[in-house]
Amino acid sequence: MRNSISPNGERPLPRGMALITNSLLNKGTAFSEEERDALGLRGLLPPRIFTIEEQAERALMNLRRKTTDLEKYIFLTMLQQRNETLFFHLLHDHLEEMMPIIYTPTVGQACLEFGSIFRRPRGLYITADDRGKMREILRHWPNAGVRMIVVTDGERILGLGDLGAYGMGIPIGKLSLYTACAGLHPYYCLPVVLDVGTNNETLLKDPFYIGLNRRRLRGPEYQAVTTEFMEAAQDVFPGCMIQFEDFGNENAFHLLETWRTKACTFNDDIQGTAAVAVAGVLAALRLSGGTAASQRLLFMGAGEAGLGIANLFVEHLVSMGVAPDAARQSCWFLDSKGLLVASRREDLVAHKRPYAHEAAFLRDLPDAIRTIRPTVLIGVCGTPGVFNEEVIRLMADFNDRPVIFALSNPTSRAECTSTEAIAMSGGRAIFASGSPMPPVDHDGRRIVPGQGNNVYIFPGVGLGALAFQSRHVTDAMFLAAARELAALVTDGELAEGRIYPKLQRIREVSLAIAVAVAREAFRSGLAQEPQPESIEEEIRKRMFRADYADYTA
Repeated sequence: MRNSISPNGERPLPRGMALITNSLLNKGTAFSEEERDALGLRGLLPPRIFTIEEQAERALMNLRRKTTDLEKYIFLTMLQQRNETLFFHLLHDHLEEMMPIIYTPTVGQACLEFGSIFRRPRGLYITADDRGKMREILRHWPNAGVRMIVVTDGERILGLGDLGAYGMGIPIGKLSLYTACAGLHPYYCLPVVLDVGTNNETLLKDPFYIGLNRRRLRGPEYQAVTTEFMEAAQDVFPGCMIQFEDFGNENAFHLLETWRTKACTFNDDIQGTAAVAVAGVLAALRLSGGTAASQRLLFMGAGEAGLGIANLFVEHLVSMGVAPDAARQSCWFLDSKGLLVASRREDLVAHKRPYAHEAAFLRDLPDAIRTIRPTVLIGVCGTPGVFNEEVIRLMADFNDRPVIFALSNPTSRAECTSTEAIAMSGGRAIFASGSPMPPVDHDGRRIVPGQGNNVYIFPGVGLGALAFQSRHVTDAMFLAAARELAALVTDGELAEGRIYPKLQRIREVSLAIAVAVAREAFRSGLAQEPQPESIEEEIRKRMFRADYADYTA
């Protein structure tokens, strides 16, 4: 009989109701006759035995009966809490249908209503009051072999702002995608919220808010909380990877710079978004022509996403022989006050200053487009409709194939829609969005917009770095991931207007990116395991498959 509940064989197999209520091990009505006798299940389950395919068909039928996406989100959440294998089996077979439910855009609504839809805790809530006790709290997690932690403090949830403890929906969703898209075993995954308060007035006045009912910590007190957490996590789960998610701009950059050489960590909003956007630009060049060095990128928004994209694009140019100063000149930014220019440099935070170029100050986007004549327009400001008809037509006036990315999430925050970008550019725009958008019929041609979703990047990066225990996650790994993703787009996909692979190929894409990242880990000397004869085969055999184990073999 198999005697473990984890990939590492760390605990004996539970029996009876303890087995049925263990979501990682539960098979529900799929337990065989032999298992029911051997594991004390006889009488605890209905007598008929179903296959996982039959269970998935029933679950899908019940899911599709739900009338709203939020109801579907709740249904899938409860399924995951009962039977993780069945949950991931369903996701694997219907990912294109399920991903907008378990992640963007529906996860945004789920976070807004997290308190009212709360059913059963998942993950760890670590608060500012837990100073000195974080190691103890981390040891409360039932799975001792955690390898991947996704953590948020809830300050900048998608484009929705400060949601405090309600931000837990983001780590839960991200980790589900790690398993569904890259085969990371769910046993290894731990979602965490660092609850340091909230400045959301609505939540502070809500008598049913589930988090700390106080304003956010700042300064040294905040740093003390995050420092203890990072040190405790590495002590309790040696070698784990920690992914920062949806922190406010100031804390996001500070935490990344503080910990990137002290832990195996990265910030998905900065580095993951950067890699998927740079991959989109590189793939778009196969349609628009020209070289990367000849591009001019104009960003609407100068937060962590935009600056991360620019930094990685600059690194790509530098690796091709472009001088760093010249490479930075290819990236221009508008923030809430206007164009980043040298005359503003003293008033800018440090991470914006490298992109404050010598130029006249301009306040609005159309004037910036007329002056800079960008080849690529990237929206990361969360202001819906800012890419209006004037903006899109200007981009089309200056470019045969204007590249327009409306990357803000959720859909309600997108800078424009696929329909607007394509119609207002006369069908010439190469478009991508952060959330899924529908195909557009234009002049007898169906154009399928790309979704520049980080799901194309972070699962593969995490898998590749963890596979051979990389000490750190580097920008070079994200650049390798971006280049690999761009190369994976087929000519047929490009012909449809896509600049990202079809979502149905996500496991293949994640594996290829994991291999590219692992190669970079070996090249840079960061891998702590010996290099196998075939990196791809070694990673492939470690990927989780959503099929039931035989508990009586």
